[in-house]
Amino acid sequence: MSALTHWIHAARPRTLGAAVAPVAVGTVIGWKVGGQFHLGLALATVGSCMALQIATNWFNDAIDFSKGADTAARIGPRRITASGLVAGSTVMKAALGMLLIATALAAPLFWARGWPILAIGLPSLYFSYGYTGGPLPLAYRGLGELFVILFFGLIAVAGSAFVQCGLWLPEAIVAGFQIGCLSTVLIAINNLRDMDEDRSTGKRTLAARFGPRFARIEIATLIITPFVLGLYWAVNGPRTAFIAPLPALGIGLGLIQWIAKSEPGPVYNRFLALSGLMLVAFALLFCLGFKFS
Repeated sequence: MSALTHWIHAARPRTLGAAVAPVAVGTVIGWKVGGQFHLGLALATVGSCMALQIATNWFNDAIDFSKGADTAARIGPRRITASGLVAGSTVMKAALGMLLIATALAAPLFWARGWPILAIGLPSLYFSYGYTGGPLPLAYRGLGELFVILFFGLIAVAGSAFVQCGLWLPEAIVAGFQIGCLSTVLIAINNLRDMDEDRSTGKRTLAARFGPRFARIEIATLIITPFVLGLYWAVNGPRTAFIAPLPALGIGLGLIQWIAKSEPGPVYNRFLALSGLMLVAFALLFCLGFKFS
């Protein structure tokens, strides 16, 4: 494979839906509820969020290897640092460079909406690194799921709506929790897959702490909860925001069954891809349902 291909794999493209989905949902809510739509700001927001996601993945690649969390027992996608393809220091520098890109893309958002963008952006920049690095690495203390729900759900959706219309909308909070739960399914599947390796290296994810039964219940809960929350739209409107995403539930129910029947192994990489598909499908259908209500 070419050097570029290695970097693309390290960016984990299957996870990038977690950066695009909340921006799309928040933008549509800001447009339809707040009454404003700015294409340039939407593109800057999605670009900045994708750069943050890639930086997080690259930091994770380098830091996990430096801490001994990536071993020969790994059954997930190959890491470029652990496999010796790229030096850890190079990966760290690339991640820092990606944070600079994220910051540059966020400049128009700050210009348009002021200090709230700093209040969102500065913690996001730090936790891109602090997810696995720093004095309190979230992923190593079982806080990864909380991080994703907050930053790739509530903050990303509500913040994207705010960028469009300058308002903090309750509708964006509800949708943010829906998207946050579905984004967290990716990390929960990842942690169940890597549970044994994480235990052996001291990475105390929720799956490593509480075992596979807990992890499977967690995944099922994260999948079902967004569709239960969809009742908010059935009651308060638009009802199409509840109805339109329901086909994505079929993917989710399938995942729940397959994960319940499968021991952690390489097949979980396929489940990870399906969870990404579920997230993107939900977001797309939600946006269509909301727009054409």
